[in-house]
Amino acid sequence: MSGIAGIIHFDGRPVEPGQVEAMTAAMHYRGPDGIDHWRRGNVALGQCMLRTTPESLEETQPLTNEDESLVLVMDGRVDNWEELRRELLGKGTVLRTRADAELVLRAYEVWGRECLPHIDGDFALVIWDARRHEAFCARDRMGNKPFVYHWIGKTLYFASEQQAILRQAPVVQVLNEDMVAEYLAAEWYSSTETLWQGVLRLEAAHSLTATASGSALKRYWAPDLQASLSFRNDEECAEHYRALLFDVVRRHSRASHPVACEVSGGLDSSAVFAVAETLRRQGQLPAPGLEGYTLDFSGDPDADEIDYCRAVGTHLGKAIHEITPSHVPLSWYQEIARHYRDFPDFPNGGEMGLPIAERAHANGARVLMNGLGGDQWLGGAAGASYTEAVANRQGRELLKIMAEDLQHVGLKTTMWQLLRHGLVPLMPKPAQAALRSVYVGLRRTGEQAESLAWLAAPMRTRALARRQACHQEFVGEARHVGQIRQLACLYDAYQMLAIEMSERYHAQAGLELRQPFWNAKMVEFAMASPERSRERGDVNKWLHRRAMQDLLPEAVLGRKCKAEFSIMFTRHLTALAPHMTATVLPRRAGWVDERSIRSMLRVCSDVPPSQWQGMDVWALWSLFGVDAVLAAAPLTDRIRSAESDFDLSEAT
Repeated sequence: MSGIAGIIHFDGRPVEPGQVEAMTAAMHYRGPDGIDHWRRGNVALGQCMLRTTPESLEETQPLTNEDESLVLVMDGRVDNWEELRRELLGKGTVLRTRADAELVLRAYEVWGRECLPHIDGDFALVIWDARRHEAFCARDRMGNKPFVYHWIGKTLYFASEQQAILRQAPVVQVLNEDMVAEYLAAEWYSSTETLWQGVLRLEAAHSLTATASGSALKRYWAPDLQASLSFRNDEECAEHYRALLFDVVRRHSRASHPVACEVSGGLDSSAVFAVAETLRRQGQLPAPGLEGYTLDFSGDPDADEIDYCRAVGTHLGKAIHEITPSHVPLSWYQEIARHYRDFPDFPNGGEMGLPIAERAHANGARVLMNGLGGDQWLGGAAGASYTEAVANRQGRELLKIMAEDLQHVGLKTTMWQLLRHGLVPLMPKPAQAALRSVYVGLRRTGEQAESLAWLAAPMRTRALARRQACHQEFVGEARHVGQIRQLACLYDAYQMLAIEMSERYHAQAGLELRQPFWNAKMVEFAMASPERSRERGDVNKWLHRRAMQDLLPEAVLGRKCKAEFSIMFTRHLTALAPHMTATVLPRRAGWVDERSIRSMLRVCSDVPPSQWQGMDVWALWSLFGVDAVLAAAPLTDRIRSAESDFDLSEAT
């Protein structure tokens, strides 16, 4: 369940021997339980197997139907396996195994391309339909499983990792300078492009159908922005949310080995662990065990959460493994960039989570859960409840909101919330636009110009153009102001990139990463539930805290601070500065302004993180990381500039 690859020549040419095998070999760590292939003339498919569920023990991939007219390769699992199995059996489908892969293949047999709304889970899949001579590709609703592809001429290459595609001799590596500009600016807009032209990411909640005539993309899921949940009282709302969370965690916990869980001591990861432990005690956890893991940053007051984590363990009566954070050299990141042909992540990402992944795998786990998504779907937008009440003409609800806020935040803040979020939205659109221009627009323009000062003029122009062209406004889609923030989170290009990088590190450690909060059901609940359920007075995640009352200690339930991990950057600065000045700057003069980069290095090295200017450290690390991708790639002779004669006219 951990990696797929394939080559399909729609002009009928046979796939050369060894090609797809080379692609899966490049991702061998994704297949500790075996790597298998299926080849028929112009089609070659491969799958790397990591068995994580009891049902996967019966699974063989590539999987064919009886006459081999359909062939499936899939990385993932089906979370609604119980419901989908009953639905298929009810339609007379004969199931040979309990495997999730067969459920997906049979769903395609029954519904064809419309099978995806029937499948809930994390997946990246390709079905070769020999009857139609087409490839049906899809990625799960939230993008938890990676899928990259290269479509050129009459050929489709696809894989779980772009390096598996780039290693193919016919695939010329052409630098995508627009994406380089996004990295260097530390601003991400495209959710489909990679650092290489023609190598694309299939967006979350999209399918791709490829035939000899070309390829077509289709979005198959989006949250219903008109759906609305109403409850008689707060208790009913909390019970509904709690039942949803228990169900989502239960489905994500289905495993053949003990499940590992990151427990940072924050509200979200602690909640996932507490719910899973409660299910285990009730005999409802579909896994043979559960273990919690945390990083011990004792000695760094900004990152140290160990006391909160210990409070969770004491409250639940279950010890949590405390692990010392690791520190890797810059050469580790350079090797990651060389192998993956991709950005090696930021220090507070892959490097930070690696010790937990390695310990969990050593202790027998094959699944690791975390709390990503809690901030996005459980937190509220400032003042959104005022906007919602006024827009819906809920006078009584507005008075109730004001009364509660008067008690918790005082008269001044309450009146400002009413004015800013309750009355201003009632003004004519031109008047609102004028206010934004006065109070935000001019200041933001100045900040943006200054914020990109470290880029050379051509890259700065590219970055600004990307910002203007790709930045999405969700005001027209949203039903209320809270949905604007939620949609921005859902379609955030950097968040998707971060998920893919994290998934990659865990895959190399032999683990499947699962994120119960980063789930379509949680998104749909957030979009449909009232804003007042998320923020009240000075309490954010109000409903989440209330629903977890008996499961978490008061120290965590009442926690309002968040840890920050600038220590992961600062420990690299001593080695980063000389490497940048001696090696990176001389060969990347066309990308950045050398004087600005040197100044940023001095600032980050000489002052504490609290005084770092904006995104300086992120921009510095982005420059280091992108340089490492290009400098370390062994296939330099096939890397061309964007001005090459490489024909991308057929690319999707």
